[in-house]
Amino acid sequence: MASRSATPSSSGSPTLVASSDDLKSLPWLPKTPSQLTSASDLIEFIASRASVSSAVYVYDVAEQVGFGTLTKSWAAHLKRSAPVIPLQTRAGAGLSLVGRLSQGSSQDAINGSILTAYTTPVGLAAMAASLTHLPPPSSRSRLIVQVPTVTPVGDTFALSPTLASLSTSFSIFPDSLAVILSATPQESVDLALLAYKLKNWHVAHIFDHHSATRELGHHLVSNYPSDISYLPVSEAVRMAGYSPFEFAGDKRARTVFVLLNGQLALIAKALASRTVGVAVVIVRVLRPWGADELQKVIPSTAEEIYVFDDVPQETTRGPLFADVFSSLYDPTRSGPMIRAQRITPDKGKEFISDPTHLENAWTKLVFLSTPSNQLTFFHQLIADTFSRGITMRRLTDYDVFSKAGGITADRIILSQNKDDVNFLPISLALPLNGTGLVDFTCIIESHLLKSHSILDCAKPGSAVLVITSWSSAELLENLPPQALELALQRKLRLYTIDAKAVASELCTDTATRETAEGLIIYLTFLRLYLGKVSNQAVVSRFALELVPADLRSIFSKINARTWGSLLQVELPEVHNVLSHIVDTTTNAVPTLRRFEFNTIAVDAGSGQTVYNGAKVSSWHEAAKHLLFPSVFTPLLPAPPETEEFPQIPSLHPELTERTYLVTCTVNRRLTPLDYDRNVFHLEFDTEGTGLKYAIGEALGIHGWNDAEEVLDFCAWYGVDPDRVITIPAQGGEKLHSRTIFQALQQQIDLFGEPPKSFYTDLAPYATEPAEKLALQFIGSSEGSSTFKKLNEKDTITFAQVLQRYRSARPGIETLCELIGDIKPRHYSIASAQSVVGDRVDLLVVTVEWADPSGKPHYGQCTRYLAGLKPGQQVTVSIKPSVMKLPPDDTQPIIMAGLGTGAAPFRAFLQHRAWLSQQGSKVGPTYYYFGSRHQHQEYLYGEEIQAYILDEVITKAGLAFSRDGPKKVYIQHKMLEDAGVLADMLKNRVGVFYLCGPTWPVPDVYEALVGALVKNENMIRESAGQFIESLKEEERYVLEVY
Repeated sequence: MASRSATPSSSGSPTLVASSDDLKSLPWLPKTPSQLTSASDLIEFIASRASVSSAVYVYDVAEQVGFGTLTKSWAAHLKRSAPVIPLQTRAGAGLSLVGRLSQGSSQDAINGSILTAYTTPVGLAAMAASLTHLPPPSSRSRLIVQVPTVTPVGDTFALSPTLASLSTSFSIFPDSLAVILSATPQESVDLALLAYKLKNWHVAHIFDHHSATRELGHHLVSNYPSDISYLPVSEAVRMAGYSPFEFAGDKRARTVFVLLNGQLALIAKALASRTVGVAVVIVRVLRPWGADELQKVIPSTAEEIYVFDDVPQETTRGPLFADVFSSLYDPTRSGPMIRAQRITPDKGKEFISDPTHLENAWTKLVFLSTPSNQLTFFHQLIADTFSRGITMRRLTDYDVFSKAGGITADRIILSQNKDDVNFLPISLALPLNGTGLVDFTCIIESHLLKSHSILDCAKPGSAVLVITSWSSAELLENLPPQALELALQRKLRLYTIDAKAVASELCTDTATRETAEGLIIYLTFLRLYLGKVSNQAVVSRFALELVPADLRSIFSKINARTWGSLLQVELPEVHNVLSHIVDTTTNAVPTLRRFEFNTIAVDAGSGQTVYNGAKVSSWHEAAKHLLFPSVFTPLLPAPPETEEFPQIPSLHPELTERTYLVTCTVNRRLTPLDYDRNVFHLEFDTEGTGLKYAIGEALGIHGWNDAEEVLDFCAWYGVDPDRVITIPAQGGEKLHSRTIFQALQQQIDLFGEPPKSFYTDLAPYATEPAEKLALQFIGSSEGSSTFKKLNEKDTITFAQVLQRYRSARPGIETLCELIGDIKPRHYSIASAQSVVGDRVDLLVVTVEWADPSGKPHYGQCTRYLAGLKPGQQVTVSIKPSVMKLPPDDTQPIIMAGLGTGAAPFRAFLQHRAWLSQQGSKVGPTYYYFGSRHQHQEYLYGEEIQAYILDEVITKAGLAFSRDGPKKVYIQHKMLEDAGVLADMLKNRVGVFYLCGPTWPVPDVYEALVGALVKNENMIRESAGQFIESLKEEERYVLEVY
């Protein structure tokens, strides 16, 4: 948990007061100790200036990783700060940004609308589908998304710099969205500024918030030309001093690694700089993709190119590989082999936690304590000591899981050189993984030695200082056997000092005593750091000018008492330790835990810590927020712990049914473009969702209203689409908040068909007497004919009722309650999960009609589905159906489908084909299909013909009513097989299915009755009774609409 201060004037925090709000005055750092300011702080400050952003949208996932809290604090306390709009991350949440840019406000019309959003890679992935609707950017209207790269992964919620969540999102970003990536603190500040200079682009700036930009101690400056506004992105990045495709390593390399800019890229760059025959290309500008520029930087000697992609699992194809392959592959000539290297979060964690190959001359210090220990003064002393001639970098992280109360790890790196091309984040240069790299270890909370594997971080022969009241003997008794053995093997020098006792002896005031403790630890550190050249006088000369005024009078006593109180622990002989370890083998020796970075915190001022986007009063509370976020937010109840794929709590919280988030992978039109019916085939990827469905079940689509129509309505109704409202979920027992735009697009059935009760409910809000009477009349029993005309002939919607009776204007929250929610539309599933696996297919026809005035109307859900693009995510649910295969696979089945009524039968046929391939015996399968034209509307015709050839279909009756001189329908084809059909139903336990529109039901019924009368010696009445009995046995199944 990195601690950052939000108080603009507090110690250790940037004052960040600009003399001018003009970007030309940035940075404002000469008056600010920039080495005490992190790059992330500066990025927030840049983005939050009113001269830069019209508004800052802070999404919850960003604040949960410590990015956005400062912006909110500055908005409340600093002048010229942009207004802040907090939002939750849900599917489609980015539409509030789209709506603001598309419509704007009256103030936007005057000043323009440059919006900033803060979100993480996970949040950006959730917004990806919405961003496809972004309007074209301009100098007065565009979006900049600042993306701090840090993501919780695994069972321990360890924070990772992975971009795996974006693996399927980059491909669907709009062409107008530039994607730039930065890895070092200075680069991150520069590119954050540059993002606001690119006036022809929306920009997503992805930067390393996992480590680099949270580090303190960097001298950050701004050093690029300002005249880049209308340059191409790559050229602007180059003008800022960076290469869109950075090359490092051997210019005649045979092996080339290509990576997105980030921690892994820095590792590869460090390795390539010292390895012959290897080079690295670091992609700094991902969108727009520069194929020509990539080709120029790849050495002609390259024989193998390895493309590294962050992916959620090994089977996912990475976006970078696709870009690189398409840019370099030429089938007309031989070239380098291009290979994909897929980096899952687990594999990425291994790479960044094993730096043994990254040798350097830096001095590495680690201070381990608990959050209750206040080390601010100590850190200030260290920073001031090394402020001249030596670069000091510090990173503070927290672990709230492995120990009650949490653990603080302060890592400090000292080096002679300034920030340069060899930069490595502290998380890479100094991981706490037991590799023994630490030159000096200070353990301020001694009990950590009993529970955590701390000594294995210490370099052989290094000093380890334990701040404790334990005597040397007590320390040895409390050391676990494995820790003691390690101390001996590495010949560690253990020291102890009781800083609290020394401070209490010399200071009576509590505040002074706490400051004195920090000074005592500092003096002890100096003595051990200086080594053989240190003595009491040398330490005094180093420290005297840094001592606060209230301690100077007793400084000499503190220094002398500290010098005399430091004790070196005499370790026992090796053979004694080994015998002690042997003695303990009969008893269980507790496993020592490792520190795991899983928390980022922000000091919000007034003594409050903001954790996970919420103010918490203790570290126990902090752990609860991380473990149980749903308890602290108005989401759905958590599912049982045994559920392998739990409900996503934030996915349509207004719904009571189980929903799933699936990804569209195929949207293919089946009918010709010049045909008057748009019938299309959809495929959705369900991997990782837990969605299971039975053959014949229906998929509920939770569709959205058209964004443009929603924005038009908001403008007409006079509401700000970006305003956040709170409305009830289904049943009214729970409330949830979202923007007006999100509510009207994703939840409220604004363009649906109003029931009679809506007119009655709306009447009290009408201020015009005539309109009030009209609404009351339509809602009454006397107005039934008028209501029928409005609904059936005029096909009027909720929105049109409001536009017709304009004086009826309930508040938007009330209106949402009056209208109610969009109901899911159910479509028969056109696939068998036994065959397609983690996939679900649909067969859909768009619904279009014109009202009496000639105005075109479109079915809400089919319009939504028709517009889906591969990569977009859709909320779905499952509904049981009567369309079930018989329990015995040998029973005959007769399927009759008209148009898209063929959908469930495709699933039937897939499953029966699969059974046949498994060697199972399958009964006769008769398939009847009807549409108007074979050439235009023979749905899945190639599959049907293959099934006929493979004898999966015993007999097919295909009726294309408009292709011949005489209209032929499916009942005519059934009459041709009357004898067989009657026999299968009467004597062989056959099952008949009909799916499609209702109009052929009487004719099909008559065809079956006639077949039974003619071939089974039944009279008409008994034949009809027999078919009715089949309904009871679920052997005469209709699904018509």
